[in-house]
Amino acid sequence: MRERTLLRKLVELAQYGALRGAFALLHSFSVDQGMDTAAGLGSVLYRCSGRHRRRACTQISRAFPGMSAIEVSRLAERSMQSMLQLFMIETVAAPRLIGPRTWTNRVEMGELGAALRIAIADRPALFLTGHCGNWELLGSALALLGFPMTALARPLDNPWLDGWIRSVREARGLRILTKFGATGEVQKVIEAGGRVAFIADQNAGDDGLFVPFFGTLASSYKSIGLLAMRHNLPIVVGATRRLDGQFRHSLCAVDVIEPADWEAQDDPLFYITARFNRGIETAIRRAPEQYLWVHRRWKSRPPWERKGEPMPERYRRRLEALPWMTHEELERCSQPMPALA
Repeated sequence: MRERTLLRKLVELAQYGALRGAFALLHSFSVDQGMDTAAGLGSVLYRCSGRHRRRACTQISRAFPGMSAIEVSRLAERSMQSMLQLFMIETVAAPRLIGPRTWTNRVEMGELGAALRIAIADRPALFLTGHCGNWELLGSALALLGFPMTALARPLDNPWLDGWIRSVREARGLRILTKFGATGEVQKVIEAGGRVAFIADQNAGDDGLFVPFFGTLASSYKSIGLLAMRHNLPIVVGATRRLDGQFRHSLCAVDVIEPADWEAQDDPLFYITARFNRGIETAIRRAPEQYLWVHRRWKSRPPWERKGEPMPERYRRRLEALPWMTHEELERCSQPMPALA
């Protein structure tokens, strides 16, 4: 047992050293060169990783049923380019390039009026985004502008890498809480009038709340809606959009959900969860090539699908009650989803 533990630690240290060395080499060049290199490696990944390519193409086809096979393929490749640009260049370069006096070189303030009013107000709030654009930048940019943010994140399995990435994320004032056992800390932040940020398009498993996402039911965590309801919190759904394929982003708020919006709903939790997913979808549609399409958003399926049964009438009525629901989307949501790669 001790030998296996020692071997695991050595492997983790070797992984950490190799990755730090690769990043040091990549970041010895200009950021623009690094972004171009990362995009090229994204194209290589698209061509060489059949599993990721099939998954991305399948999910894009499901989200955009009218898109041609050529367009789907092109979008999947650009998505992988964007993914490596984020992971290999932007995440590590951000603390060095985005500071109190230099942030305007890399960050453009887009449609943020309602979000800034909530950020300035002396009240706690929830800030949500998805795996679109540079989700790492969104919270740190607001923290840098004087709006402290506490974000929940899943720790990496490798503790060396986890410590390094955490230090990078927190370099500009963003506080990171691990998702495991963070309930008490989140409660303290809210009671102190703070702001809590979530990446809210994670698959929540078989026990999640299934709401529409690009016309297909997706499992979402109930905790965000329950937290908002318990503390009467506004919810801001935001995203960033990379400009011209380089390390420059526009920040925007696509929706603000106030407590008054759900108070009159028959099922407030379902309404909140469906609406913030709709907000994330809206952000993705603005720049679909910058979404993480290899992320298995639709991995878990509703219980009736797992049993091979039709959607229950009571669930159909919950969908029909959503103010924005159309007949076309309702019919799409009613259809079982094919297995994904």
